[in-house]
Amino acid sequence: MNDVHFVVPAGIADPARPSGGNTYDRRIADGLAATGWTVRLHEVPGSWPRPDAQSLGALGAALRDLPDDALVLLDGLVASPAPDVLTPESGRLRLVVLVHMPLGDARERAVLSAASSVVTTSTWTRRTLLELYSLPGDRVHVAEPGVDPAELALGSETAGELLSVAAVIPGKGHDVLLDALEPLAGLGWRCVCVGSLERDPAFVRRLRRRVLDGGIDDRVRFAGALAESDLAHSYAAADVLVLPSRGETYGMVVAEALARGLPVVAADVGGVPETLGHGADGTRPGLLVPPGDPAALRGALRSWLEDAGLRRRLRAAARERRASLADWSTTTSSVAEALQGAAS
Repeated sequence: MNDVHFVVPAGIADPARPSGGNTYDRRIADGLAATGWTVRLHEVPGSWPRPDAQSLGALGAALRDLPDDALVLLDGLVASPAPDVLTPESGRLRLVVLVHMPLGDARERAVLSAASSVVTTSTWTRRTLLELYSLPGDRVHVAEPGVDPAELALGSETAGELLSVAAVIPGKGHDVLLDALEPLAGLGWRCVCVGSLERDPAFVRRLRRRVLDGGIDDRVRFAGALAESDLAHSYAAADVLVLPSRGETYGMVVAEALARGLPVVAADVGGVPETLGHGADGTRPGLLVPPGDPAALRGALRSWLEDAGLRRRLRAAARERRASLADWSTTTSSVAEALQGAAS
């Protein structure tokens, strides 16, 4: 039977700390176990990916307890900033690093160069790592996140129900979203922002003040992190997903929206274009705009709200793209293949 030790940041199952990376790790652990792997989960406490001495000590202790030649899958949040801990173990253990978001520094270079194998969550991330670190191509694999089947979103009669799903932090671009929305107050829209409000409280306070000062407090709602059933309800009630992130390696919420036939208006960053994909006739199921550009985002949202023909085309493309999305079993198979290669 295949045996893997999976080293992850502590709290990946904490409902108060939802993230795409945590979801991915949980689904891979469950998927491997369901297909016959023995998965030994090691949750390492610490301030990842900015570890202090105590965090690094906890990681070192977890690895020292593993038997020689053990197969170890490590979340990149834990692995990439810890070369002093990992590189000495690379001759004793078979290390496979799962990179959600590249750090792009010398620490990560050392870790990935010492690893037996690297798994990335998008073709964009794989290409980025190869360019940054000149890694052997046959050691860097892609295992795109899967998506669960979902009912088609019915949306609203006005097409003005906008949904943002992301932790409310600067990197997700909620400030750009507000800049885009304020001048559109004359059009019929409402925007629900679903995502943790705890990671950067000062940023959240500034956004709430801007909503009040801009007179759109009756249009924009910060709902906080939601349970899975409540999040599904939010998707079902939406007309379009808006993702103005400054950086994304894949954009799991894009796939989750497409699984419901929802078009997407997003920043053209990282792996988002490959996640968005195309409908059968080549039409994108959404609109891409430059990151950090409120005027471009405003123009895309205005087009969505005012152009019924555009909405029909994007909805049709989203429903076609929905049929081509991979499920989590495909993701698990890709990770298992990389693990088996490292084990052999």
